[in-house]
Amino acid sequence: MKIQSIELFLYRLPMKSALKWGAVSAMSTADAALVRVTLQDGTSGEGEALARPTIYGETLHSFQGIVDLLRPRLVGMDIEDEAGLWKTLQGVANNHTIKGAIDSALWEARFRAKGQDLFAALQGPHTSLKVSFILGITDLEGMLKEAREVHASGVRVLKVKVGRDYQKDLQVIHALKSELPDMELYADSNETLTPEVAPDILTAMREAGLLWVEEPLPVHQTRARMELKKLGVLPIIADDSCFTLGQLERELDLDTFDILNIKPPRSGITGSLKMLEMAKTAGKSVMIGSQAGNLTSMRHSALIASMEGVDKPSELTFFLKLGGDISGPNPVLSDGHLQLSDLQNLRPDPEKLELYKATLF
Repeated sequence: MKIQSIELFLYRLPMKSALKWGAVSAMSTADAALVRVTLQDGTSGEGEALARPTIYGETLHSFQGIVDLLRPRLVGMDIEDEAGLWKTLQGVANNHTIKGAIDSALWEARFRAKGQDLFAALQGPHTSLKVSFILGITDLEGMLKEAREVHASGVRVLKVKVGRDYQKDLQVIHALKSELPDMELYADSNETLTPEVAPDILTAMREAGLLWVEEPLPVHQTRARMELKKLGVLPIIADDSCFTLGQLERELDLDTFDILNIKPPRSGITGSLKMLEMAKTAGKSVMIGSQAGNLTSMRHSALIASMEGVDKPSELTFFLKLGGDISGPNPVLSDGHLQLSDLQNLRPDPEKLELYKATLF
């Protein structure tokens, strides 16, 4: 069965509030693209690309350009040629989330062409998924207010964005632990610490009740990251340092982290499965990140989160921060978990795609 067409639908989703992280990054809308791969028999599959220019340099404009570049290379290829399709995608450097979206769409189309369901074929033993919510940087009361709201929605783990003012960060952490004592907390520093201050700040965060910290030091400071991990102040989550399989291989070789955050929207299903196997072989813990995606990409992230070897809460609740979506309904959280079955049959809604359509100028 050969690939007949690859379509791209651009859209911009409203957010209930802005998300701020790292030193300067922020987003007030969720810009994304749906990729639809259609085969000769009319079978199709979908994937979602997420525009995160401050992380990957990708925008709605770049999505269009890369799809235009890859389309003539992919159309006509056999859908069962998994190795060839992956090699073709990796023939383009960077552009992680658009390649991840195409890869995920290929997987869905491949299974549907065989009359099979991707979830039924691949899902692992964890059908009730423990989830976390990303709490962005704002004023103390704003962060507490959002934490209360998501707690009422069923969230029991928060990933707290930190790094602009560590005294304020500690104040926020103490306030969260005091007001919501059943909420588990970890931090995402987004590479904002320096080697000189990191040990003391991480010690203070651990004493305040944090479980783990994500990317405390700049990725390029490899030796410093190795030394910080050796100190064992807080378990370190790898994210920005492991965009690709090659980067993960490097980080495993240097032993710079304890927990791997795999993000299917940037590594696709193919890359995510490979990363999971590499982490398991190395004895690392794993969590799944959704890269602030909507329900379309979140369902693929949830599928990977169900698999053996994923032993930490996964970031599958960004739908709580959105003011609209291209599919639905939203899954219901119960005691910090969502059910994989609530996501299995979600499909993009053509009317919603049109409602949130983004036009390039």
